[in-house]
Amino acid sequence: MQAVLQSLIPVFLLLATGWATRTARVIDEGQWRGFERVTYYILFPALVAETLARADLASAPLFGVGGALVLAILAVSALLLVLRKPMEDRLGVSGPSFTSVFQGATRWNTFVALALAGALYGNIGATLCAVAIAAMIPLLNVISVLVLSRYAAPARLSASEFALTLARNPFIWSCALGLALNLTGLPLPRAVWSWAEILGRASLPAGLLVVGSGLDLSRLRRPSAALTVSMALKLVVMPLVAASLARLLGVTGAGVAVTVICTAVPTASASYVLARQMGGDAPLMAEIITVQTLAAMATMPLAIALLA
Repeated sequence: MQAVLQSLIPVFLLLATGWATRTARVIDEGQWRGFERVTYYILFPALVAETLARADLASAPLFGVGGALVLAILAVSALLLVLRKPMEDRLGVSGPSFTSVFQGATRWNTFVALALAGALYGNIGATLCAVAIAAMIPLLNVISVLVLSRYAAPARLSASEFALTLARNPFIWSCALGLALNLTGLPLPRAVWSWAEILGRASLPAGLLVVGSGLDLSRLRRPSAALTVSMALKLVVMPLVAASLARLLGVTGAGVAVTVICTAVPTASASYVLARQMGGDAPLMAEIITVQTLAAMATMPLAIALLA
């Protein structure tokens, strides 16, 4: 528990720094949006591509960790779709609000997971996170776009519009690039690797600062039922299901721990951007991100200690 807390403290200090910087108006709103776009479209794709390209995937429990994460995502997604109508009838959760609950319950903050896994387990933690990235990011982005187009978008996306939306998603094309480089072994000049590595190193602190800057503590005053459902599924059910599946698939040690880390982190800050773009309930999405990020300070150490 002490090791987990020591690794989490720097992560949450960076989140607090982002929140304090924005609250003090050291950087104005327009500059934060520019910083967010640089992180989202340049720094993070470089990190994903470089991590996947260099990861020794053959030495990692690829099927066990990747399979457990994929099955956990599908299980929670199916549960949410079953609950959608009861949530609408009993809790008044509209279609756009449901999409925010869905994203909040299934997506993960890769920045936090990478920082924590690397701090706790070093190179093997980074490799296992690369497996999680390959397994989770494409699947979650495809499912999220499908759910938003079904329950939130003013009009259904055509097949070509859906494909274009996915092609423009930096999370997906950076995964595809990294896996292609890993599988083909295409030699690249050392300068190119160094360039990608430098950009990737910058993405972790930048991403955590951006997440922290988006925290809105005023939303803690009136937590909604939709927020409670999303938080329970993401911070409790998802790690429990993923850890159980990982053990059933024969994963042990650091593999189980990183599986728990990748499912116990709060939802992705990029969920807010996607909600805004596709007609989701963006204010609810911001509320979910805020509360989950703060609650994870308590739930993550417990999840790692009890499940891993």
